[in-house]
Amino acid sequence: MKLLFLLLTITAGIASTTPPKMTISVKNIKAKKGNLIIAVFNENGDFLKEGAAVKTYTVKVDDLTETLIINDLPKGNYAISMYHDENSDGKCNRNFLGIPKEGYAFSNNFKPKLSAPDFEDCEFSFTSDAKMEISLIH
Repeated sequence: MKLLFLLLTITAGIASTTPPKMTISVKNIKAKKGNLIIAVFNENGDFLKEGAAVKTYTVKVDDLTETLIINDLPKGNYAISMYHDENSDGKCNRNFLGIPKEGYAFSNNFKPKLSAPDFEDCEFSFTSDAKMEISLIH
């Protein structure tokens, strides 16, 4: 009986330390080519700075809606930025004003007006399994 209790306690401890799962559906993809580059930032004040993402994911685009399942992100507050690298050149191509020429998006489906968003505009709390739908802006 003590062994059974010990096993149940260990199993419960392992289950409670497993990070939650986030499922992100990316919609409004215009072309079935290239990759989605998805960057996850935490609250450290470096939102959108190159190399500052805590995690970066690449999803090959085969359809007009793609799904990413993240299961390696600890609980916390985050913000997401992404772009559709249609020509697979490894960067978000921009026009002469600095506006992306390729589809891009942010968590909370935040749509910037005259400047890039702040972390707070895109911030969400990730504490349990979650689903998120994000639509690309063109």
